[in-house]
Amino acid sequence: MPRYFAIVPAAGSGSRFGAEKPKQYLSLLGRPLIFHTLAALIACREIERVWVVLSPDDADWSKYDWSELGPKLETLRCGGETRAASVTNGLRAASMVAADEDWILVHDAARPCLSQAMLATLINELAEDPVGGILAVPVADTLKRAGDGQRIAATEPRDGLWQAQTPQMFRYGQLTKALENCRAVTDEANAIEALGLAPKLVRSETTNLKVTYPADLAMAGLILRGQK
Repeated sequence: MPRYFAIVPAAGSGSRFGAEKPKQYLSLLGRPLIFHTLAALIACREIERVWVVLSPDDADWSKYDWSELGPKLETLRCGGETRAASVTNGLRAASMVAADEDWILVHDAARPCLSQAMLATLINELAEDPVGGILAVPVADTLKRAGDGQRIAATEPRDGLWQAQTPQMFRYGQLTKALENCRAVTDEANAIEALGLAPKLVRSETTNLKVTYPADLAMAGLILRGQK
């Protein structure tokens, strides 16, 4: 039977947030933001191991006590300059454990509100899928394309458009091949698509938000309180 593993790339600086330290270490309900992200993955019974990929010079990780998360969690100080590089390096480090047919769930470090129900839906819907897929939500808002002077140049049709989330779940061998062959991507699904494959969209919830701006942090706190 295939096994399940998770990789959390956490080598980024979170520059868009504008904080003095990487956003994954900002306080969220009295814990570093990334604590909640990792705890959600570790609580999933199917996932055997969670690798968090840090920058080699990360000075913040060691300031916190992570022992509560238990033995599933392993740190890898092999993060790269891009998300794709960090995930690729994490996959290489996992080669002694993961087999080609095992499932890898790649999850954003700054997406702390992943629920067990969303995780279960993703795993159940993709367990027998030949390609894998991602959590995502259909685009609900009207989309505008900006032109000169930040004025509306066009209204874009939203039919068939989905907003990608994480985790993104693919077979270890296929994901490794995809990222080795295509580094200029912003998510794992894009690399799989470059192989000519079509990942499945698994419907998620908007509560699985990614913390990008300060207002998102406050919203994440409200969501997490509601999950308890």
